[in-house]
Amino acid sequence: MLELRNVSKRVGNVDHISDVSLRLAKGSLNVLLGPTLSGKTTLMRLMAGLDKPTSGDILMDGQSVVRTAVQKRNVAMVYQQFINYPAFTVYENIASPLRVAGVDKNTIDTKVREAAELMKLGPFLDRTPLNLSGGQQQRTALARALVKGAELVLLDEPLANLDYKLREELRIELPRIFAETGAIFVYATTEPQEALLLGGDTATLHEGRVTQFGRTIDVHNRPADLLTAQTFSDPPMNIIAMDKRGSKLHFSGTSFTCPDDVAGLADGTYNIGVRPHHLRLEKPKTRSIKLEAPVSTTEIAGSETFVHVANDSLKLVVLTHGVHQVDIGENVPVYLDPARLFVFDAQNLLVSAPTAESGG
Repeated sequence: MLELRNVSKRVGNVDHISDVSLRLAKGSLNVLLGPTLSGKTTLMRLMAGLDKPTSGDILMDGQSVVRTAVQKRNVAMVYQQFINYPAFTVYENIASPLRVAGVDKNTIDTKVREAAELMKLGPFLDRTPLNLSGGQQQRTALARALVKGAELVLLDEPLANLDYKLREELRIELPRIFAETGAIFVYATTEPQEALLLGGDTATLHEGRVTQFGRTIDVHNRPADLLTAQTFSDPPMNIIAMDKRGSKLHFSGTSFTCPDDVAGLADGTYNIGVRPHHLRLEKPKTRSIKLEAPVSTTEIAGSETFVHVANDSLKLVVLTHGVHQVDIGENVPVYLDPARLFVFDAQNLLVSAPTAESGG
């Protein structure tokens, strides 16, 4: 068990990590999800012992390790910029931490071949890193981390520099690899979809604070507050301020009948959240709420199109499947599914969520 108790890290007058408490069980996969500069790497460096907290404590199996040198901790870390020894073969790269630890030759050979098999590197053991693809090089760095038998393995955006195909391949394989080791894995990412693919548990971070921690699917489906919801949505969740009065929601001169989950809430102003892929430009057959605004820009990304609409009172991003060309300035209807609305109160705490959320 790795436990962080009220851990903070201050550099000069800047708080990089603020009062973080987490409990990570052995054999668990834990995702740190947040945008760049949210504190993910700093938190991992504290877990590894590369930095010391300004306050708080870090315990492994009940014993404080804050004053334990990083060399004496059983920790492995893989960075976004994966590092291999260029003059070593894949075999020697994987074997290097075992040789440093003085492990006997036969045990080294067994462990290296087991790790290579796990990472599908068996045919490449005699090659040097320069003769490998980017994905194979990253597999080598991962195998070297795994072969140590570390009780804590930290992966800091390890797939960020790989091309799309290699990222997808490794994302699918990593949960299987993690499940077979028994170590505590901590995986940092900026991508909500990657967190969902990996599963396990997720801690969402914002400006050095953990806003929520729990099963990945639960954090996604029921974000505790608006910050967490925005973090766990890419593009960020659309937010519309609406007034609830009686059985109606009021927005910019129009009104809608409240969804059943909202009808029982007290009258007042609420922030209504809806993920971009739950908006439609075409009227659906089911019940919907219609808004209207001019198109400000469109972004075509492969098989998807992001349509941005905005006016003085409304700013939305709609994610549609397929390639769509919509004229800038064209006034378009946007349809909200009332069954897909997240509702946040004046303190931006979640008060209502869809009963069956799915997707990123």
